[in-house]
This record gives sequence, structure tokens and C-alpha cells, in this order.
Amino acid sequence: MAAGPQLGSEAPDFTLPGGVLRSAPESAGSTFERTDHRLSAARGRAVVLAFYPGDNTTVCTKQLCAYSSGMEAFKGLDAEVWGISPQGVDSHESFARAHGLRMPLLADEGREVARSYGVTAPGIGVRRAVFLIGPDGVLRWKHVALLGATFQSLSTLTDRLSGIKSA
Repeated sequence: MAAGPQLGSEAPDFTLPGGVLRSAPESAGSTFERTDHRLSAARGRAVVLAFYPGDNTTVCTKQLCAYSSGMEAFKGLDAEVWGISPQGVDSHESFARAHGLRMPLLADEGREVARSYGVTAPGIGVRRAVFLIGPDGVLRWKHVALLGATFQSLSTLTDRLSGIKSA
């Protein structure tokens, strides 16, 4: 496993295709807005990059549902949450609709971004990992799982983000 970016260094920039589920007025349902996401375009806000092995897998579903249900806490800390996995945007749309996920899901099909962050793994493709990027684009905290059976909790992430905002 490559080391990836070091704490205190600028986070590797990237642009990935993805989409986000947007709620529409009750009678209209929801839409999945597809667009490219560029990390450097999020400067001025903290970004939580949540790398996960796959859509609709047990632990990944629990993880992203937990983060999605906590979107107000992230927004209160002026932070965005982006989920990144090797599946395509069509898979992400199905996953978001099935579970009501409210964060952008990005498609790293060639695993180039996962490689630049040091989270590729033989067999599963991508390790479960979370990177907290400060509003200045600098990597402030990271956790890369050796085994992907657990994930960083919403409270752990919001506590870490609170520390970034007050630093």
C-alpha cells in the first residue's frame, strides 16, 4: 500500500464524475444531478473524502447511511462529504436512490485518485479510508483501514472537523 499524502501537505487535486441525490418538492420525487467534482473547487470549505470499496455492500451502506443522516452536522461545520469508489455513476445513482444518500458519490473507475491517496488494495480494489481536507486544501487528518469491517463514526469525524475549524 502506498503511503499517500502526508498530514500537513496539500491534498492531491482531482476531478471525478459523480452525482448527488437532490430532493424535489414532495410530488416531484428526487433527481440525481450528475456533474464533475474537482477538489480544488471546494476551497474555502472543509471536505471529507470517504473512500469505500463498493456500492450496496453491507459495511459501505452502513457507513454512507450514517454520514448521510449526519449531513446537518457536517454542514454546521461548513464541510462537504464526498463518497469515492470504483463503481460508475450509474451504480452510484442506484445506490443513492436505494438508501436516500445525500452526499455526492464520485466514480474513480480507474482508481487513479485512490492510488494518489494510497488506498488501493489487491482483491478489494480500494481500502476504506477517510481524509479530512481543511478549507485551505491541506490534509488535516486521515484514517486508512487495514481491514474494511468498520468505519469512522460520524461523531469522530465531526470532532476532528471541529478541531480543524478552531485551529
